[in-house]
Amino acid sequence: GWGDLGAFGEPSKETPNLDQMASEGMLFLDFYTANPLCSPSRAALLTGRLPVRNGFYTTNAHARNAYTPQDIVGGIPDSELLLPELLKKAGYINKIIGKWHLGHRPQFHPLKHGFDEWFGSPNCHFGPFDNRALPNIPVYRDWEMIGRYYEDFKIDLKTGEANLTQIYLQEALDFISKQQASQQPFFLYWAIDATHAPVYASKQFLGTSQRGLYGDAVREIDDSVGKILKHLQKLGISENTFVFFTSDNGAALISAPKQGGNNGPFLCGKQTTFEGGMREPAIAWWPGHIPAGGVSHQLGSVMDLFTTGLSLAGLQPPGDRQIDGIDLLPAILQGKLIDRPIFYYRGNEMMAVRVGLYKAHYWTWSNSWEEYSKGINFCPGQNVSGVTTHTQEEHTNLPLLFHLGRDPGEKYPLSFTSEEYQRAMERISVIVQQHKATMVPGVPQLNVCDKAVMNWSPPGCEKLGKCLKPPKSDPQKCFWPH
Repeated sequence: GWGDLGAFGEPSKETPNLDQMASEGMLFLDFYTANPLCSPSRAALLTGRLPVRNGFYTTNAHARNAYTPQDIVGGIPDSELLLPELLKKAGYINKIIGKWHLGHRPQFHPLKHGFDEWFGSPNCHFGPFDNRALPNIPVYRDWEMIGRYYEDFKIDLKTGEANLTQIYLQEALDFISKQQASQQPFFLYWAIDATHAPVYASKQFLGTSQRGLYGDAVREIDDSVGKILKHLQKLGISENTFVFFTSDNGAALISAPKQGGNNGPFLCGKQTTFEGGMREPAIAWWPGHIPAGGVSHQLGSVMDLFTTGLSLAGLQPPGDRQIDGIDLLPAILQGKLIDRPIFYYRGNEMMAVRVGLYKAHYWTWSNSWEEYSKGINFCPGQNVSGVTTHTQEEHTNLPLLFHLGRDPGEKYPLSFTSEEYQRAMERISVIVQQHKATMVPGVPQLNVCDKAVMNWSPPGCEKLGKCLKPPKSDPQKCFWPH
């Protein structure tokens, strides 16, 4: 979450390496993900396109958040061009370490979409499962699985101990060393997931944080980032390596206080299109190029990493499709401010838009009364009357408008009759009309679920004796409660 780092004001100051990264580079205070959930935002990062364009959404019910559980049939379409596919044209070697989450069936494998190497898993580390009703999630090295979570890669749910972050760190260091030795340009996507519930940390970090197990996990990620940056410096390639740190969604408050993070002054968290769900910590680091100690108010998005990555490699974004990301280099290197809106989507609905310091909500919804009554709460302790609604409330005719400079917590909507409201909405309305007029949604990938497509027999399972028998295929409409 935005408030999990010392550089962003977290009071226990337990992220010295990320804080140093910020002091040596540039802090982005107004940086957003493209969706308040993990898989759609990862699809957006790698394609430079909103999830509603690249297919990472559902039409099963209005404005439903959808991710990619084991039984999802869809995944990243072949028609999408991913950042690593394009970087290959400039001779880059590409590796993903950690969570992929863009579909687990063979056609969606990351090595079929531009990556040369993979160490990690296709889904989250949920489990342990019984391998009868649900298979345990596989861990891959490149094309084949090398084991499963909870079986070969232990996660102790009682203590929270797992050495996965250390394994992911070593993979990163080895990959960087190998590319440096062969003078090979590289792209590394280091997608660790220790702060995703069930939260885990290695033994040497357990019990070291004032913030409990979640803080232990944050400390280990911080330590790992520090080791990666020091490794680049030791190898003498830090001035040729652009590094960006951010998150895929706001901290989950449903698992708070024990396993939930901190979204600073912002409203709600993961799953919602309030600021706490979509505004992310973000740091750019490139010694010798980015002026140290910079702070940017550029409105940024994970989709910009696609366009910026291509720009760094001397490539143009594809011209045959709508790209939502912009090149951030003028903002990073010259301190320029590029005028651009931020669109907040939930599923198939544009919920809100930010233009300058104003944010207009066209729909509000945190989660349903039915879910809320079961104790599922994405905004604990943060009820704002008429804003954090438990029914989907439409505000298309009179959007709820906030000034995020004066009111970052979205608590005080501007008066509909004020001159300020009228002026801001005149500008925002034109931008929204243009956006909606040119929006061509992709084919939704997250509509159909089938237990037969789960991780029963991933490639490589025969060698390990870990193939499981899938049930008969029975495609169903996925049910998305949020």
